[in-house]
Amino acid sequence: MKKFGLLAFAILIVLSVLSLFLKGSSIPGDTSAISAGDTAWLLTATGLVLLMTPGLSFFYGGMVQSKNVISTMFQSFIAMGIISILWVVVGFSLAFGESVHGIIGNPFTFLFFKNVGVTPNPAFAPTIPFLLFAMFQLKFAIITPALITGSFAERVSFKAYLLFMVLFSLFIYAPLAHMTWHPDGILRQMGVLDFAGGTVVHMSAGYAALAGALILGRRKIHIENQKHEPANIPYVLLGTGLIWFGWFGFNAGSSLAASGQAVLAFSTTNTASAAAALAWIFFDAMMGRKPSALGACIGAVVGLVAITPAAGFVTVGESLFIGTIASVISNIAVSLKSKTTLDDTLDVFPCHGIGGITGMIATGIFAQQSGLIYGTTTTFLNHLIALVIVSVFAFVGSALLYYLTNLITPLRVNKEMEEEGLDISQHGESINQFAD
Repeated sequence: MKKFGLLAFAILIVLSVLSLFLKGSSIPGDTSAISAGDTAWLLTATGLVLLMTPGLSFFYGGMVQSKNVISTMFQSFIAMGIISILWVVVGFSLAFGESVHGIIGNPFTFLFFKNVGVTPNPAFAPTIPFLLFAMFQLKFAIITPALITGSFAERVSFKAYLLFMVLFSLFIYAPLAHMTWHPDGILRQMGVLDFAGGTVVHMSAGYAALAGALILGRRKIHIENQKHEPANIPYVLLGTGLIWFGWFGFNAGSSLAASGQAVLAFSTTNTASAAAALAWIFFDAMMGRKPSALGACIGAVVGLVAITPAAGFVTVGESLFIGTIASVISNIAVSLKSKTTLDDTLDVFPCHGIGGITGMIATGIFAQQSGLIYGTTTTFLNHLIALVIVSVFAFVGSALLYYLTNLITPLRVNKEMEEEGLDISQHGESINQFAD
């Protein structure tokens, strides 16, 4: 651990010193095009999206065993630190820099936020400071690797997770963001619609989660068919509330303006989540299961995931349908997964992966003027093609990164550490540490 700490601290010191010589252009230029209303809304939306990551930490932390609550929550929390620095240094440039064959951005375009100042960039957001656009996009980059952690919760090494998070952000997230959201990205040029990250965030996280669950293998309690008891359902409820609240920034903020489209995205987001929460517990009741608070929370998040790519492109009525159908599909997927040997601890792939896929297909069907129900097939067919491309890229690419990480440092803790719990074995802390 000392060697790890020394190396990590040395890297941070080097980056800190380099930042003194590679200064970003934060001095105001021509700011006449800036809209005060749009800027105020995007500042708010950026804060809301960041709030989703602590919300996710409660959402996941409440679901694991009590001996793994802190470690699980910390895996989300630490992403805010790691990805924030990585984004400033090179991540934003890889995602939104000068396009290299429509696949990845030039790492030197915005290195250390060079040329990222308060002057608007018309290619991305013409009425807000470019720096604000970069910070808004940062919050998406933060939560994506945090979402993955639910699949390998209770057995991953903290050191390995940090390394994988960096590699995933550089080699999976950044290229997908570029291909989908950069004006010259190949998926965007195909006409693929992803309003707020169903493809970039949720499908990528879902497939990375699936690969992680397969590669890290099953937990001891999963092999022995022991019942998994969530540590704290109120934590899950709190986390869901924060996620739902923050998602208004996630989706409505993706309009990049205080506009009618932002209002539409806000409305479709709330409706889809509400419908999905109800659909989950009513479907459970129909199948003879008790309607649970945990189920309602999971359903609400599935609805948020599914509406994300379509939020600004569909009607409120269509969002109700999308939330309901996505919830039922994910509920069935969770039930089917429980009959297999796959140990996706917190059902990340059945919820985020399948939810993202459902949302992507629904966008191709319902998108205003260009969806299948409007008599055009181009968008729908392009979404199916993109679905295959993204699925293969995210799953295979993530699997390779897991193997690379494992070559450098073991991905999984040993049996003794797993039995003791990651709170103590990885961090020397416990939720009962200060109990009387």
